[in-house]
Amino acid sequence: MRTLHTWCAGTMLFAQSVFSAGYALAAENAPVINRLEGPQVVTETVTYRANGEEHVGLIARDAKAKGRRPGILLVHEWWGLNSYSRKRAEQLAGLGYVVMAVDMYGNGKTAQHPEDAKAFSSAVMQDWPKAESSFNSALAVLRSRSEVDGDRMAAIGYCFGGAIVLNMALTGAPLKAVVSFHGSPAVVVKEPKPFAGRVVIQNGEADSMVPQEGLDSLLATFQSLNTRTTLIQYPGAKHAFTNSESDAKAAKFDLPLGYNAAADAASWQVMLNLFNEVFKSPKSSR
Repeated sequence: MRTLHTWCAGTMLFAQSVFSAGYALAAENAPVINRLEGPQVVTETVTYRANGEEHVGLIARDAKAKGRRPGILLVHEWWGLNSYSRKRAEQLAGLGYVVMAVDMYGNGKTAQHPEDAKAFSSAVMQDWPKAESSFNSALAVLRSRSEVDGDRMAAIGYCFGGAIVLNMALTGAPLKAVVSFHGSPAVVVKEPKPFAGRVVIQNGEADSMVPQEGLDSLLATFQSLNTRTTLIQYPGAKHAFTNSESDAKAAKFDLPLGYNAAADAASWQVMLNLFNEVFKSPKSSR
């Protein structure tokens, strides 16, 4: 059974890095001319240990933001933690979140050819206990940050990363929400547990790399655990519909990929609306 919820555009998250600006705009006594500043996104490389191996992640945050903010773990496509993942992390950081783009492969390894990407991602998914440990190591790093509110955490993932965050939800991870973008629906957790947060699965209806029966099975699993889950299918959208580089990679490697600007924009907004709902108003101080 599929559950499809829609969020009113009016509930969209206003850039969290300028919450004070948002309040100023909403105030009835706001000045006629209001001079405000936008976010100042900074990034830093973070090296952490997981399963005895070195992993190289990326932290993105707004240097001007005050107080403790929600933390978001971002899991890369099967290509690894590349420029696309970094771009998405910076986008979220510009909205006031503290974002950690994780390295699931170790040593910052990335793939340039789909055969390598398939090998890297398959190796991770075939050893789920190790993958779960790697994810939790990154989660601990992000939660330990002084600017992060450890009670307001979420995870998003693209393609391979979608499979990671969906399976983390099946472990009952301490997250408010997980969002999968064109992610694999494969369930690799041997003993799924109820998830207290929200699950949103965003998929291209024309995605030949994500089997419909797999999605149906995944939804049935979440339903059996009474986990609040939403599946959104985007008509005409192919695999990797959020990545503007998909068309070039499709042509280069003869893969059934395709960028879809409408689905990209809509799926991003759905994620922001969800975060606005589960995180509610920000905490103003530590």
